[in-house]
Order: sequence, then C-alpha cells, then structure tokens
Amino acid sequence: MISATPSVFDASLSQSDGEGIDAYVERHAPGVGYSYYGAGKVALRDGLDGLVEPGGNVLVPAYLSPAVVEPFRELGLEPRFYALEPSLDPDFADLESRLDEDTVAVTSVNYFGFPQPGLERLADLTDEYGCYHVDDNAHGPISVADGRLLGTHGDLGITTLRKLLPVPDGAVLYRASDEVEAAFEPSSLAGRADRFGADDCRYLATSVAETALDPLYRSIESFLDDDDVSSVDPIARYEAAKAPMSKLSAAVTDAADPDAIRAARRENFRAWGRVLADRDDLAPLYEELPTGISPYEYPVLADDSSSFLADLEDAGVAGAHGWPILRESVRGDDAYETANRYAESVVALPVHQGIEPSAIETVGERLRGRR
Repeated sequence: MISATPSVFDASLSQSDGEGIDAYVERHAPGVGYSYYGAGKVALRDGLDGLVEPGGNVLVPAYLSPAVVEPFRELGLEPRFYALEPSLDPDFADLESRLDEDTVAVTSVNYFGFPQPGLERLADLTDEYGCYHVDDNAHGPISVADGRLLGTHGDLGITTLRKLLPVPDGAVLYRASDEVEAAFEPSSLAGRADRFGADDCRYLATSVAETALDPLYRSIESFLDDDDVSSVDPIARYEAAKAPMSKLSAAVTDAADPDAIRAARRENFRAWGRVLADRDDLAPLYEELPTGISPYEYPVLADDSSSFLADLEDAGVAGAHGWPILRESVRGDDAYETANRYAESVVALPVHQGIEPSAIETVGERLRGRR
C-alpha cells in the first residue's frame, strides 16, 4: 500500500548525518531572515501584519485551497482572485485588471513544488505598483530554482514542512526584503514549543496504528489536508492552526536530510512518469523535472478523475487525491476556467521519501492489468 505521507518511524529520520532544515535554508537562502511557525497561514499573517493597514486588498490565484485567504481577512484585507493560464502562469491581463491603488500584495503559488511560471514578470509588476510580492511555497519546502530556495523569490514567503516531513505541523516564514525584515514583529505564535504536547502524542499514536494495521487506518494526511471535503470550515481550520511549531515537528525537522529526501522524491516522480507514460487518458501537469526541484506530488490531468482514483485505490495507492476544493466565490465561475477545470481533473499521486520506486512499478503493472 502506498500511503500519502512517510512514516514518522522511517529509519532515515534517525540518521545522525542529516543537516536539518536550518542548515539547508542557510545554504540556499543566505542572509534571508526566517522563523518557524505551526502553520503557514499563521506565518503569513505575522509577516504581513507590520506592513499593511486594514482596507487594502491582496491578489491571489484562483486555483487554491479555501483557507489560504483567512490571514488576509483577519488583517482586514480583501482577497481578490486572479485567473490562471493552463500553464499555471498568471493571466496577466486579468491580474492587472484587478490591481488598484489599494492593492497591498500579490501572491504567487509554487504548485506541487514547482515555481509558478511568470515569477519574474510578476515581480516587475509588484515593483511597478508598489505592492508586496508574497511567495506562497507551501508545496515545495526544499525546492530550489535559479539558485534560490522557493519561498524566497518575493518580499516575503512561506513554506509548509508537513508537506515534506512526517510531522503534525510546521511552517517557515521567509523575510526576503529589508523592508519586511525591519517591520517584522513576531507574535506569540512564532517559534517552537519547548515541550511535547497532546497533539504530538496523538500524532505518534496514530502513526503507530497506521504502521501496525495499515490499510485499516486512513492516512494522517486526510485529517490534516485543507482540501478534505469533510473538513470544518476554513475559518475554523485557520483558528485551530494558531499554535507554535510542535516539539515533535522541531525534532524531525532538525534530524532531516533534505538532499536525500529531494533525491528520493525526484526518483519517485520519474517512476510515476514511466508507469503512466502510455496512458492516453492522462496528461502530466509537468513534463520535465528541472534540477533543484523537490516535487510535492506527481499531478496528472485525468479524463475521468473519479475512475482513475478508484483504479489507484484498487491497485494499492491510498494517498492519491484531487486538488483542491475551491473557494465558493471561484467554484463554477467562468472567469476562472483553468482553476475549475483543474479542480475537477487533477489527480495528485504521492512521491514522498517513504515510497520505494519498485512499489510504484508494481502499481503500474496492476493498472495495466485492469485496462
């Protein structure tokens, strides 16, 4: 069974030669200020708090999970969604039509661990309009593009460590410009917990049960994913995330070997590409895997996503899913054609470091046997 996330008991996490996330960030983003948080949305709220006043607006791509805009709302900012091209570039004509003198920031999103196309043009646009560029890198904590760590390509950015590691929480706020660094005042939600808490114990207990009884237990990711259709409303999810990074997450983060993790994820990404290459009902969202990228998942556009997900489950893949559930104001709106089509058609396959490529090959054989 291929799960959505690696196990917290993965032997590679106990190795003593992992450099940890701190050293990796300092190697690939030298001089950039950063802080740990429990959740990326909370980190983003803190990062913007000293920079903006209520009454402004923030532009956000429409292809996004509902809860992402809650920190903007808490700060009294209006979220405005902009359309995307099928390549996931911003539709710059649509984006510029939504910019005005009250726009305080424009957000880009590095989908599935890949840099959003058009980052340089977007940066030029934010400079022209005198607003901040927020680099939302929730999906790619250790992806590097053009020699720079994703999440640090804007004035400020965030990344989410539970998209990379088997942890209950964890995020990083990057402060990449001098202005953002000077204005930053961390709230009580910044930093790491100094002791193990109840959430750490629950996470470990669930991990033990999954390891011992899989597949009777659902993946932990299904409980944590913002896009679970059964999840509570976005505001409640955002409020529930307001806590510093847990002690357990900090310990796993410090022991991680980012280079080894990236190499494993890249190998698994390529394995999915091989086993699905002859499927004329599927189209990979990314044909190439550039140097430095650590993929979050292997996303494909499926002619019939429900049928493909059912076939994957029968073949032993528990961690595949559609993405995302769109904000109500975006869902069904013809102005956001790409976001709506992708939300219906994208199936994301797990590539995490707990998977052996041979397991993906086995799934490929099972899928071929069903056709």
